[in-house]
Order: sequence, then structure tokens, then C-alpha cells
Amino acid sequence: MTANMPNNRRPLSERPILETPFYESYKHLIQNDRYEEWSGYTTLGSFACEGQEYFAVRNTCGVYDLCPMIKYDIRGPDAERYMNRLVTRNVRNMQPQRVIYTVWCDDNGHVIEDGTVFRRAADVFRLCCAERQLDWLLDSAIGYEVVIRDVTEDIAGLAVQGPISCNILKKLGFGGVETLKPFQCRDFALHDYEVSVSRTGFTGDLGYELWIDADHASDLWRSLFEAGEPFGIRMIGSTALNMLRIEAGFLQVGDEFLSSMQTVRRGRDRNPYELGLGWLVDLDKGHFVGRRALLEARQNGVRRKLVGLDIDWNKQADGALIYSSSSAQRQIGEVTSALWSPILKQNIALAFLDAPYFEGGKEMWAEIYLHRECMWERRMFRCRVTRKPFYAPERKTLTPPNDL
Repeated sequence: MTANMPNNRRPLSERPILETPFYESYKHLIQNDRYEEWSGYTTLGSFACEGQEYFAVRNTCGVYDLCPMIKYDIRGPDAERYMNRLVTRNVRNMQPQRVIYTVWCDDNGHVIEDGTVFRRAADVFRLCCAERQLDWLLDSAIGYEVVIRDVTEDIAGLAVQGPISCNILKKLGFGGVETLKPFQCRDFALHDYEVSVSRTGFTGDLGYELWIDADHASDLWRSLFEAGEPFGIRMIGSTALNMLRIEAGFLQVGDEFLSSMQTVRRGRDRNPYELGLGWLVDLDKGHFVGRRALLEARQNGVRRKLVGLDIDWNKQADGALIYSSSSAQRQIGEVTSALWSPILKQNIALAFLDAPYFEGGKEMWAEIYLHRECMWERRMFRCRVTRKPFYAPERKTLTPPNDL
């Protein structure tokens, strides 16, 4: 009932109480009251218009406040062994100043969460994720000589995304940033402090993420926007970011899956193969949490899988049920995230489908409700399995990026 209320009208118990280190720098840009909560922090659904913020990333440069992302510092003589036991990918193959996307699972092979792992040094890692995981990390560390700290409040972050993001960072003084390849990171000097820059992001476009000591956040924000003002740089909120990540085919905890630590109904857990993330599972690296169950899951195959859908008609298919025929007699899946893509001019969705429908080539229909003149109409529209990502510009991986 209170989800769409202005922040100052919500009950005190439901108001986010933390402000990010960048909040004071950009609060004057807020033109509406679309506040949202993320890990207790005040974040923005949009600053003014989500459509303009979306196109800022696709055409120029958009900046998203990453400070609420949960960050863990993991270090010690056993840090590499510990990380290799925790996550499904092989971190022994990581060189310092590299980043990987990965998941970690429980003993049943069900995904707890996904996130990024930064290797800062031989025995120093940073794990970034959307939800707090400290209890699981500490339990998994029993028997290992590692120290795990929650450094969320100590490290501020900004996602700088879009086709001219590299130009802006070069103007900021980060010489050589154009040589960074996807999932590489490097430290750059700015004034009297260092900024860690990684070529990562959640938009499926050319982009970088900037990580800094929280004490220098306001200076970084000011310097970045001074450098980017001639290029049309602007802040973006989570609504635009969600649109961008759907086009990129990226998963979001709470939408595509729930943490296996939070599900209460049998069968609601998801393993990496069901999520289309089997490529993140290295069964040859030795023992890790969930390996035995994942080996069995790979051998047995999956009965449901997350896929991309192309849906006829232009009504966004949020929460739509998918059926094997227009008569809606047999449900075969459901949509988890949906978008009328502004750049593709296409109705796209991420959806779970039963076998064998997720393999494509079979007829299926989406049940969509249209609200017209104060009345709801139920309509069935044809849909089909399509490739992911839906949108993948060449500039995302081009090194060096084109100088615009």
C-alpha cells in the first residue's frame, strides 16, 4: 500500500534511513519524489524522466549511484582457496586487477545470489552483490585463514555507462582507460587520491564502474560532472537501469530468482542451469559448495529454463502467463521481467518455460491484460523464444572504444 507513497509520507518504520556518500552532491537534481529503498539506503527510481535517463545511457552517458551495493573485503593466506570453494567459477585463473561474474550456491546446488568478484591482489578479493550475505560467507569460511569485512559504507561507487563514457573518463584525467578490456580494472590518480576503475556494468553497453574511498565521494562526483557536462552526462535512477538490464538479458535477484536462503515453498529454488548460467559452473576445478548437486543437475538436464521472448503487440507483458495455445488450456511458463524496448521497438521479456518449449520452435501465447476505458480486457498474443542479449552494441566489447 505504501510502495508508491512519497518518502516523507511513509511510516517511519518503512523509510530508508541511510544516505549514500553521493546523495548530497546530486539531491538538487531530483525533480520528483520517486524514492526507493536498497539495503536501507535512499535511492531514486528516477530523477526526472526515466525515458530521458534511459536514452542518456544509449546515446551519451548516464551515471548510477552504486553505493548501496553490498561489498565484502576478503583477504588472507587462504583467500584464493576460500573463494574457489565459495563460488562456482575457478578463481585460480584470475589475475590481479581482473573481475568475474559468478554465482554461489547452497549444498543443493540452488543459487543463493549472483555478483562480481574483484581480485585486488594475490590474496585480496572483493565480492559485490545486491543483498547482504555476511552470515553465509562467515559460515563458509570455517577452517580457512581469511578475514571477511563488510566494507559497504567505506567504499563508494558510481556506474558511468554509455557510448561516450570513455571520453569523459579520459577528460577526467584517466589516461590509458581506453585500453581497459571488459572485466579488467585499474587504479588511477585523481587529485590526491586513487580511483579504481573497472570496465563492468549492468546496462549491456560500453561502461565503467568507479570505486573510491567514501570520504572522497563528493569531490569525485563534482570532477566527473564537470568533465562530462559538455557531453550531456546525467544521473539515472533504477527504473532506467532496469530497462537497460532487460535489454542486455541480465538477471536480477528478486525478479528472475529468489535467494535459496529466502524461499519458503518447495520447488521455488533455481540452479544455474535453469537460469541459463551453466557457463558459470566449473565442475572440473575441484570441490566447491553445491558441486555434487550441480553435477547431477547437469547430467539430468532441466525441466524449466529462463529464456528470452519476443512478443507480438506493444503492451508490456509484466507478469504474463505463457500458454501452449491461444485457448490457454495448458500453462507452460511465466514472464519474470518485461519491457517495450525503446531502442529495438520490440516487446521483449525474460520468462521461465517448461521443457521442451524453452528450446524454441514451438507455438506459444502470452496472456496480457489491457486496461481500456476503465475496463480490463484479456488478450492472447503470439510469442517466440529469441536470443539473449536482446541488445548488444559492438562498442560494449570494443577495445579501445571509438573516440566520439
